[in-house]
Parts: sequence; C-alpha cells; structure tokens
Amino acid sequence: MPKKSRHRIHPQLTNDKGTIQRNRSLGIGIAFVLIMSIILFFWIRNGKKEPAVTVQEKALPPPTTSELLRTTIQRAYAIDNLFHRIINPEWEGANGAIGDAHLYAATGDASLLQFYSNTSKLLNMHNGTWVDDRAWVCLAEMYWWDVTGRNGSEWVDDARRRYLEAKREGRMSKHEGFWSWYNYPPRMSKEINIFTNTNMNQMATVACWLYQATQDKQFLNDALVIWEGDAKTPGVEKQFYRGNGIWKGREGQAAFGKQFPWEGTGMCTIGAALYRATGKEKYRDIVIATAKRIMDPSTGWVDPVDFYQLRMDGNGAFVLFILDAYQIAPAELVDIPGKVQKMLEHVWSNNHEKSLITLHRPIDNGIRNGWNPRGGEDGYKVNEVGTVHPQSQAVLAFGVFASILKRN
Repeated sequence: MPKKSRHRIHPQLTNDKGTIQRNRSLGIGIAFVLIMSIILFFWIRNGKKEPAVTVQEKALPPPTTSELLRTTIQRAYAIDNLFHRIINPEWEGANGAIGDAHLYAATGDASLLQFYSNTSKLLNMHNGTWVDDRAWVCLAEMYWWDVTGRNGSEWVDDARRRYLEAKREGRMSKHEGFWSWYNYPPRMSKEINIFTNTNMNQMATVACWLYQATQDKQFLNDALVIWEGDAKTPGVEKQFYRGNGIWKGREGQAAFGKQFPWEGTGMCTIGAALYRATGKEKYRDIVIATAKRIMDPSTGWVDPVDFYQLRMDGNGAFVLFILDAYQIAPAELVDIPGKVQKMLEHVWSNNHEKSLITLHRPIDNGIRNGWNPRGGEDGYKVNEVGTVHPQSQAVLAFGVFASILKRN
C-alpha cells in the first residue's frame, strides 16, 4: 500500500487547477484558429494571382546643348593634358593640333594658341614620309589660320611651301590612269610600296584651303583635277564613285594600299572643301549620300547603338570627316551630332563599363587607338593606349565636336 500524503489538499486549490487547464486549452484553440485563418488568407490571395506592381525608373532627360558642350570641353582638356606632355613634331602631333584649333574655337583659350605658336610650333613640324603626313600638318596650319581670324599669314605661307614642294616631287600623278595624290612619287624604287588613298588626297583639301587664303587659282585647279580629272584622264569621282554614297577601290590593309579607308568617309572632307570653294551642289550631294550611308548601321560600318566604327583606328579623323559633312548639310544630316555624341560617350565610359579592353584609362585619360570594345580593328597600332597617335586622334575627335556644339 502506498503511503498517504501527510498534507491535505484544499478543495479550492483543486478547483483553480481545473480552471487553469480549461483556460490553457481555450488559448491553444484560439491560436490554432488564428494561424489557420492567416494561412487561408494567403492561400486565397495567391490563388487570385494579383498582378505584380512594377516600379519604373524615371528616365533622365538628355543633356542640354550647353551641358553637353561643358562636358565635352572638360573631357577634351583632360585628354589634352596627356597629349601636350607626349606630343612630337610629326604628323601624329598634327592631328591633335587640328583638334586643339577646334577647341580654341569653342573656348578662346589663349594658352592653346601659345602652345602652337611657341611651345610646340606648328612651323617646326616635320613633313614625314607619306604625302598624307604632310597634308595633316598643312591642315593643322590652315585650321589655326581660320580660327584665329585668318590673320596668321606665316601659317598660310608654310602650308603653301609644303604643298608646292610635294607637287614638285611628283606626288600628284596620273600614272595609274587616274589623277590622285600618292604616298611617294611614282618614279621611286620598285621596292617601295607606292599607292594612293583617301588620306593622300587630303592634299586636295589643303589645296581648297590655300585657294581660300590666297585666291590663287592653281590650288583650286589642282583640287578639281583630283576630283574631276582633265580632258584625257579621269579623277577619283569617275574612277571610284558608284553612286548612293558608295566608293569602291582596291582593298587590303587600311594603312598599306586600301584606297578607301573608312569606306570613303574621307571623301566627305574633300567634297565639303570643294563645295565651299565652288558652291557646286554636286559635291554637297555626294557628301550627304556618303555620310548617310556610312552612319547607317545597316551598312555594317558603325555600331547600331553607339555608332563607333567597327573596323578601323583613326577615330579622330573619322569624326572630323563626318562632321565636315554635317557642316555643309545640317538639315539633311541632322542626326549626325547625336550619333557622334553617343560615339564619344561610348569611348569615355569604356562602352558603358562593358568593354573587354581599355578604351579610356581614367588614371591619366589615355585613349585607345581603336574604339571597338572587343578589339580586332585594322589600322595603325590599334592596341596602343595614350601614346601620341591615339591621344592626338582623341583630341581631334573631342575638339571638333566641341566646336560644333559651340556653333549650335
């Protein structure tokens, strides 16, 4: 028999314990019902498949012309800082000098004029070897003559001397059955690769500038012979122009024989110079057709989003050529500045931070020679970043665009 407790259980205590147990059971039941209600609520809600609310980010408005001009000038100076430290007295430096002339037109910065008048004098630049080397130097001198009020006669005189010297050397020739400027005179050794292309024929652009500066018709006649030919021998238009902005010549590597690097975009600058010199609408029409074709992504030459050229270096020259076209036909080519803006933003942002290679090196604002974010271009040392040639090309591109924005 188990022992009985020595303590008696009070009847009231027995009743309180029962109450507590009943209350506990009731609480558990209420909690269970509440949980099941919540589960049922979400099950019904999900079953209705209410559409999700999409929050759209508000698109930023495009920059105003003044904002874009300010940004472009800031970037041009950032690129210029490196270029002025590494500039050489060769044609490579001349490209940057052209860009700085345009930057001067946009800013009136006297230090830029001082740089090319004294620190790195244009008059001391070398002619180089190929005739287009000389053309870039002459063009730099003529642009500076233009943006400084057309008063710098020493620049005109020097460009005239360089031009006439090249002509006396026989580099303007018809020896291949059409008139053109050649990298070397045709009588040079057969071991030297003698060829012509759009770059060589920038000497025709120089001739148009010299005609404007001197009114000496020999220069205009030279430019017309290159484009039109004479009574016996065709010029480049009849020889190579196929209509609808299409120029077709010998193919090959861009720097070694290809007759129309940039697919003929360089003809925009020559044609624009002839139009300004003569007022003849034919030149303007061909320039418009060429620019439209080149900047239309369906032709396969530029990127469909950012409009950088896909297959060559020399981006500053490309921008110069295409904006020369725009300047003589702004109504017909109204989309060109916007496309150039996207091109320059592409390189500055390293293809919106998606580039596989360096296009813009922020540490010193060095720019790559080719602007295809995947590489693979054809041209002159396309992989170089921040050396004289690519940096001068970048100065050219940003400087020319700044001058266009200033005018607008």
